Amino acid sequence: MAIHRADPVRLTVYSRNYCHLCDEMIAGLRLLQAGFHFELDIIDVDSRPELEQRYGDKVPLLAHDATEICHYRLEPAVFSEYLAKIC
Repeated sequence: MAIHRADPVRLTVYSRNYCHLCDEMIAGLRLLQAGFHFELDIIDVDSRPELEQRYGDKVPLLAHDATEICHYRLEPAVFSEYLAKIC
């Protein structure tokens, strides 16, 4: 079921370069954008020391505002359940 609302949900992926799990999560999210109305911000945790300290090896991390949705791997069922709850 596709979820549509007036303003897209803004999600953030905290990632780092040369991280195959990050690449996989981002690719999976790009595919899900066909059925779900959301925007994706990708932030390299290594670009800012405070982010690198906060997230360390806990990447990739998919978040919406302060809510952490998925760590390490995209979980489509968790993702769709979360979007259904906030839309």
